[in-house]
Amino acid sequence: MTITAPEGAAPISDESKLRDVVFISKATPGDDAFALWLAPRLEAAGYRVFADILSLDAGDRWRRKLTDTLQHQAVKMLLCCSDTSLKRDGVDEEISIANDVGKRIPDPNFIIPLRLEEFEKVFGIGGLQYIDFADGWAEGLSQLLDSLKKQSVPKGNPEHEISQEWERYQKRRQVALENAPEPLTSNWLRITYAPDTLYFLTPAGAISHQVMAQEASTFGFPLVQHNRGFLGFCDAAELTNHFIGTGRFEVANSISLETFLESGCADLSIDDRTAKNIVTNLIRRAWELYCKSRGLLRYEYASGPSFHVSDPLAKIGERIAWGKQGDRRSSMLRNIAKNRVWEFGVSAIPNLYPFPHLRLKSRVLFSDVAGEKARGATIADVKVQHRLRRSVCSPWRNPTWLGRYMAFLELLSQDQADIKLPLGANAVLKIDSMPVTATSPVSTRLPSELDAETEEADESTLPPGYSDEEEE
Repeated sequence: MTITAPEGAAPISDESKLRDVVFISKATPGDDAFALWLAPRLEAAGYRVFADILSLDAGDRWRRKLTDTLQHQAVKMLLCCSDTSLKRDGVDEEISIANDVGKRIPDPNFIIPLRLEEFEKVFGIGGLQYIDFADGWAEGLSQLLDSLKKQSVPKGNPEHEISQEWERYQKRRQVALENAPEPLTSNWLRITYAPDTLYFLTPAGAISHQVMAQEASTFGFPLVQHNRGFLGFCDAAELTNHFIGTGRFEVANSISLETFLESGCADLSIDDRTAKNIVTNLIRRAWELYCKSRGLLRYEYASGPSFHVSDPLAKIGERIAWGKQGDRRSSMLRNIAKNRVWEFGVSAIPNLYPFPHLRLKSRVLFSDVAGEKARGATIADVKVQHRLRRSVCSPWRNPTWLGRYMAFLELLSQDQADIKLPLGANAVLKIDSMPVTATSPVSTRLPSELDAETEEADESTLPPGYSDEEEE
């Protein structure tokens, strides 16, 4: 195979021609997941890959093997870049060796930085152009493969064989199942009660669709506009009082909710599928209005809004008690980490199958710090929000997420069995404040030295041993 240098590049030395290993330099265990994702894809593209998690066998003198591979076999070093990784002594040592190799070959582009998240430049790579994986691993891989091709990096794996050890390694890391039952908490909240009757309300006089939409958006109860009227659970008087100056509203149709969901309403030209969409929209709107009334902060995601805890519901660093009497625990819903205020919240998706429920998704929102313990402006850059979620929230253990989720529901329910979403002055939708639970016939017992009292012991709500000084 003849190797030629790309146009404008320095000639390739004889020593460089003998090299065919793409060396992944990473922090252990922080970058393991990324290396396990990247390495087999590089192999599928025909490259020979070295990553310490697989390339070191039992009994290997690992430091010597790393050094020998980097000094004598590596054609490129792919450097996983994040503040955490670049501050590891081992990574720093590999950068120093790689700089020497790059000068000897010579190859000024021997080190290719892979930006996994925003990082401060360090000595040895300050002037190097990175491949950006922060906005998406797939997009980063495409850029990396293009770069390797342009730099005529030799493919030492011409058969494009993917080592089976990558999959075996992942299987070895999996948690073994135990033949013992385990209780599980879902993110479903069962809808326990809804009014029997849905109303179609129409104005007695003429009214424009634009005016109807504007007035409905400020109404305190959920409505869905249909033709020249509204579907909802409130009565006509409530709507008349809100639409001041537009005339009186009256009930044009009273519809059984059960019948409406099963077969729609022929009189209104609504089929069953449209009927289900209308009801789920009413439930969604009721949830949003309730969260707003409780003082939660709304944030818009591409998939819909989320609602987050803010003052005065919970102070920064305050622990919210939750759980049954005799088994009370506490979790934080707001605090400061990475010099940002984080606030826990949820998005809710109504669903009628297999039974009516709300499916909640946990969210974390970041804002600037204003003063010592005050919330500033919400960070508008969605990419910054994403990076902060990955760096701050990734160390949170499952019990930590569950604790925040349960504390959030405790705030919403105000220690009641149901969360009551107003549908009208005399109509409510009741949602069970306790998530749907199930019991698995097998369990994955993970060892943990933390009990309920120490889960939130660290000021940053991160696991014990975590230090902002080490991470920033």
